[in-house]
Amino acid sequence: MEKTKALRSAFVTGATGLLGNNLVRELVARGVSVKALVRSKAKGQQQFAGVKGVELVLGDMADVPAFAGALQGCDVVFHTAAFFRDNFKGGSHWEELKRINVDGTRQLIEQAYGAGIRRFVQTSSIAVLNGEPGVPMDETCLRDLADADDDYYRSKIMADQVVSAFLGTHPDMHASFVLPGWMWGPADIGPTSSGQFVNDVVLGKLPGLVPGSFSVVDARDVARAQISAAEHGQRGERYLAAGRHMTMQELVPLVGKIAGIKTPTRHLPFPLLYLLAAVQELYARITGKPILLSLATVRLMRKEAGRSHFNHTKSEQKLQLKFRPIEQTVADTLAWYRGNGWLPGVPTRIES
Repeated sequence: MEKTKALRSAFVTGATGLLGNNLVRELVARGVSVKALVRSKAKGQQQFAGVKGVELVLGDMADVPAFAGALQGCDVVFHTAAFFRDNFKGGSHWEELKRINVDGTRQLIEQAYGAGIRRFVQTSSIAVLNGEPGVPMDETCLRDLADADDDYYRSKIMADQVVSAFLGTHPDMHASFVLPGWMWGPADIGPTSSGQFVNDVVLGKLPGLVPGSFSVVDARDVARAQISAAEHGQRGERYLAAGRHMTMQELVPLVGKIAGIKTPTRHLPFPLLYLLAAVQELYARITGKPILLSLATVRLMRKEAGRSHFNHTKSEQKLQLKFRPIEQTVADTLAWYRGNGWLPGVPTRIES
């Protein structure tokens, strides 16, 4: 384990996102001053109202040089920003994925280095891993770029390659990778796919149970893993923070139980899912609103079936990673949405 100085100041991209905002809050709670990159000052002020120690930096990963001056004086960059809307808005977005996730990451680490920063934490993804269905995967099970049929997966692999390549030419730069699973948690104002999923389940919009399994993790646990990676992670190493393996047949009833509602019990076959996804993508194009199911999501569910088992031994040993109970994550997520007027105000409950 590499020892580093305690963090004093940090730059966080994607600061209003699910992971980013929880990371900012965790850093501030530890006495770290934070510069938070936001695309909207109003959204940033809404997200961090009452949170002291946060300086909002207006900028976009599509134009890193425009905000690069704000990197000066920071000890570390936590790169959580990413473009991933294709999975719940439908359609193909490769140009945007490459521009934000790949080219933006390259520019960010270059600008960070130029600003004197020598620590960088890349938010990777379990998307960069691949293995046999039902067999636990660890950080060594890298997915070949040629196997990445999904554009988002491809962009994440390429983004990681950008960081690794930079390390290869800059021996004094320290960077590590944290690989989250499907993140849940409070303050998901986007919402991300998990937040949209929670809202759809509670509001009765879920038509049935879809096949497949997932690795569900609390964004707050991922945030702690990232801080630990910055302080103790080894240069160039990957650390899993994928969470708990769950099937949709387990997850949906759990959300219903904690929310105090009835949930669907019928299983939806893949042919019907493709039809529903096509209809929802049409709806998304017309309204511009996020959807629960896209064609990309259905294709991924079919291809990745059973590939959501992960071995966290390395992160547990090197980063002291721990996961809170999934019941607590679901309850806190529901409570936040209800407390902020997204859902009917029925108290959530965790039954032992």
